Amino acid sequence: MTEETQAFNSALPQHVGIIMDGNGRWAERQGKPRVWGHKKGVDAVRKAVSFCRKLGIPSLTLFAFSSENWRRPEDEVSSLMQLFLFVLQQEVKVLHKNQVRLNIIGDLSRFSPGLQESIAKAQALTAGNTGLTLNVAANYGGRWDIANAAQQLAQQVESGTLKAADITEQLLSQHIQMHDQPELDLMIRTGGDIRISNFLLWQAAYAELCFLDTLWPDFDDQVFADAIASFVRRERRFGCTGAQIRELAAGSTEGQ
Repeated sequence: MTEETQAFNSALPQHVGIIMDGNGRWAERQGKPRVWGHKKGVDAVRKAVSFCRKLGIPSLTLFAFSSENWRRPEDEVSSLMQLFLFVLQQEVKVLHKNQVRLNIIGDLSRFSPGLQESIAKAQALTAGNTGLTLNVAANYGGRWDIANAAQQLAQQVESGTLKAADITEQLLSQHIQMHDQPELDLMIRTGGDIRISNFLLWQAAYAELCFLDTLWPDFDDQVFADAIASFVRRERRFGCTGAQIRELAAGSTEGQ
């Protein structure tokens, strides 16, 4: 591996999260029902997964269904659940063949027993894979994630295995979804809206945000590449000044 390749790889985000917005509007512009847009959005998911695999990005998290999406029209929610089940059953073998580990995050208890069973089987099949980790957020909300972690710690305090005074930010983070994966570096939202909609609130603490006008079904390799290029050009300071970051980088180079 050349020094240029190493530098390129180190500059890439290690964990990308995407809010896949715009399926319904895309369908309406085509004169189609909203569910048509969701079906076309599956193609964009395939492209995003393939692109991350090509670049060697370790983790990709897709916001598939939020805890607020239950408020949508009943027929749309029903169609989404059917599509989720169909795609899960159809795609898991391809994911497994490509060494992708599937991880579904969120409160799965509200899903039908059949969907829960399919999720469990898909995760078990791909659990040992060592390539890209594909996290799919389903019935997920960032506030739920934090509250769920707090409840786990509260149970330990109640049982006497943990003192309240010993609860730290680091300990809480160990109970947040995806705590065993790289921290979120880049969050992308398609569809033109400028908000994160309760997605990965804890994980996005230091993430770079990228808001795109592109509707999700139109999301392709070029759009993804442009978003990553924008990320690479940014100076991530983590509370330091730009001068401090450059000084640290120079010191690291001198030590090589």
